[in-house]
Amino acid sequence: MHKSTSASSLGPGGLDLTQAFFKPIHGAALPSSSNGQTKISVIGAGNVGMAIAQTILTQDLADELVLVDAIPDKLRGEMLDLQHAAAFLPRTKINASVDYAVTAGSDLCIVTAGARQIHGESRLNLLQRNVALFRKIIPPLAKYSPETILLIVSNPVDVLTYVAWKLSGFPSNRVVGSGTNLDSSRFRFLIADHLDVNAQDVQAYIVGEHGDSSVALWSSISVGGVPVLSFLKKQQIAYEKETLESIHKAVVDSAYEVISLKGYTSWAIGYSAAGLARSILRDQRSIHPVSVLAKGFYGVDGGDVFLSLPAQLGRSGVLGVTNVHLTDEEEQKLRDSAKTILEVQSQLGL
Repeated sequence: MHKSTSASSLGPGGLDLTQAFFKPIHGAALPSSSNGQTKISVIGAGNVGMAIAQTILTQDLADELVLVDAIPDKLRGEMLDLQHAAAFLPRTKINASVDYAVTAGSDLCIVTAGARQIHGESRLNLLQRNVALFRKIIPPLAKYSPETILLIVSNPVDVLTYVAWKLSGFPSNRVVGSGTNLDSSRFRFLIADHLDVNAQDVQAYIVGEHGDSSVALWSSISVGGVPVLSFLKKQQIAYEKETLESIHKAVVDSAYEVISLKGYTSWAIGYSAAGLARSILRDQRSIHPVSVLAKGFYGVDGGDVFLSLPAQLGRSGVLGVTNVHLTDEEEQKLRDSAKTILEVQSQLGL
């Protein structure tokens, strides 16, 4: 007699494969959808916010898109400009207001608003101004959409994701930072360019801080399913560690280069954030390196710190963290990255 076996129950000794691959996030239960309509709110109508809004519209990710900004004229202008494209886009209701009540019932709130650095200003002072700004943004979002997922894009993203988590009172699975999702995309592009392959065939992650202390996971890079470093060693093909480090440095420097050339980054982060929105709202359970509460993962245990880890995203936010193999050196670098962020957080007085 044929006996069916669930794929998730396969494995030695009845080990659940899903639990072997992922360490689940506590509290990541599927929320109930209110009316089957998807509503996304974008907070901040600057270059990044509008690139995200435009990408969300062209990819048909929402039934309703809401823009919130502190500058009424700029906000109305952006709303009208998008509304005038209605004939060329999937049918999406577009609203905008300086009043956060317009965000009520959002499935996803994407925060891009942030203070700009003044010439000569310290990073900490800039961060404290952003914390003050988040005190005005996060509580009303949580009030009007108590079941929403918060996606933080504002920089420094790891610390501000922690701030959003603290100010919202949400469970950690419903507060996500865009983190190193874009860094990892740049990383895959540079590796693909180096090897002359399609970037979609490259599996590669940058984790840790979205910034100078980010960690390139060289040990887990694969191209077309072939683990790169172990393949090179097996074939006795020499490679320079300096070559690998130069690719990572190019990833870290690439945002600075774009900013120095055009004044800001927008399109790539627009696609990155829209990709995260799709994974979450369509319950795709895709894996993205995003900023999550990292305590208890990969030896990070010094305190409540958000940094990027390969996380599975679905309709309730962060479902789990992938058990990627890290070398001792990579794990130490990740802990050092966490320490860097924790030192900054300790000065915020939250």
